[in-house]
Amino acid sequence: MTDILTIILPVFIVLAFGYAAVWGKLFSDDHVDGLMRFTQSFAIPCLLFRAISTLDLGQNFNAPILVSFYTGVVAAFLLGLAAARLLFNRTWEDSVAIAFCCLFSNSLLLGLPITKRAYGPDALLGNYAIIAIHAPFGYMLGITAMELARARGTALHHLPAKVGRAMFSNALVLGITAGLIVNLGQIPLPSVFTEAVDLMTRAALPAALFGLGGVLYRYRPEGDMRTILFVCVVSLIVHPTITYTLGTTANLTTDALRSAVVTASVAPGINAYVFANMYGAAKRVAASSVLIGTALSIITTSAWLTILP
Repeated sequence: MTDILTIILPVFIVLAFGYAAVWGKLFSDDHVDGLMRFTQSFAIPCLLFRAISTLDLGQNFNAPILVSFYTGVVAAFLLGLAAARLLFNRTWEDSVAIAFCCLFSNSLLLGLPITKRAYGPDALLGNYAIIAIHAPFGYMLGITAMELARARGTALHHLPAKVGRAMFSNALVLGITAGLIVNLGQIPLPSVFTEAVDLMTRAALPAALFGLGGVLYRYRPEGDMRTILFVCVVSLIVHPTITYTLGTTANLTTDALRSAVVTASVAPGINAYVFANMYGAAKRVAASSVLIGTALSIITTSAWLTILP
């Protein structure tokens, strides 16, 4: 247990630094917004671009790891949607936003650094394979469901254009798309350009973790505790359990199983709040789920690291 805490606690300590800096008024809300804009609009897209552009697609885009992880994603979304609507009596718009919280694990800011610290940088290929379609798949599912929920009386033939515009205004999706174009087109890049992009990527994770700590302070828990705890259970237990079960059944390699389960086991990501804020639905549930889920994942992710080979 001590070894596992040594692996994951530095990630949460950086989060705590950001939280404490905002709490102590050493870092303002405007500073947090600027830092998160830098990481989410520039540094992390650069990280994804470099990772996807150099990824061996034939070796790492194997069906079993994607089926194991994304079956869990769809199950978590449907479970969250049904529970929010039928159990917690939320509107359809709120229900979709809550379901999105259940499906969108923090694959970048928690999944990547935890996997890297636990198993080394060579174990991240499976993470990148998952991340390559994480934002496009998650946003496509969430946006499609939300537009359907809001489409009362609207012609459905307008829906594909709305989904496409929403997806391709997302910097993460654009970084992934650019990386795929370079990879599939085998486009050579000047070394001076790749070195500059690498400088950006080295700033991505620590800056984003620090900024996320500030965001979590801003959106402290306020009510809706039953719904928030339900989101945490689905995110931290149900999703990784489905992924682990399917992954072991499919005989995934050790590295692939580790990447899939660790990515599934982390807390809801800040994109859960971004999505809720974009539609003005269930914002308090989304923000509090990120905060409480991140705290609880210290325990649950430790447990999954113990279970994994």
